[in-house]
Amino acid sequence: MKKLIIFSIAVLTSALSYGQLHFGPQIGFTASNLTLDVDDIQNDLQSNFLIGAFVRMGKKIYVQPEVNYYTQGSIFKYPAIGSLSPLEQEIGLKTLQVPVNLGWRMINLEIVNIRLFGGVVANFVLDKKIETTSGNPDDYENALVPEDFKDVNWQYDVGVGVDVLMFAVDVKYVGGFTNVLNDVQFDGKTVTSKSNLFVVTLGWKIF
Repeated sequence: MKKLIIFSIAVLTSALSYGQLHFGPQIGFTASNLTLDVDDIQNDLQSNFLIGAFVRMGKKIYVQPEVNYYTQGSIFKYPAIGSLSPLEQEIGLKTLQVPVNLGWRMINLEIVNIRLFGGVVANFVLDKKIETTSGNPDDYENALVPEDFKDVNWQYDVGVGVDVLMFAVDVKYVGGFTNVLNDVQFDGKTVTSKSNLFVVTLGWKIF
């Protein structure tokens, strides 16, 4: 965390050397899913909203760090075991997301520009909530608890953006580099879970 703060300060300080600087708030919509490498457990998408801010530095080639707050998660469905009913758990991870993207303005006009970008994303999990919507988690030895999720995980993102006047619309896919779970076991093997998101944001360039 300390290294990330130092890096962010260095990036913002270097903005003076760039020919163009924009800053503003943004809101967005996310569709997230925590993938599992266990065939017996099914998972569904979960939709949420995002709020944050961005800084964009550069002309044709630019750097864009962001800070976003949102909830990511999924719905896990465990199969019936003997006479036990199936178990369904809704996972919600309140997250502070810090992407740093490198972008390229493919078309750069006075009113409209079109961009491609990609980068790395640090996720800091601020709160973990697991809600059981059906079944009894006490009947399942491998039912997840909040402590099973890591406090920090890393991702990558790629996307396309369009600027019209002072508004910026970005559409991107965010995939996982690291496992979001600690050493969780299921049927004698360690379970791997990575976070995947589709994100659409609307930003307002204040300057």
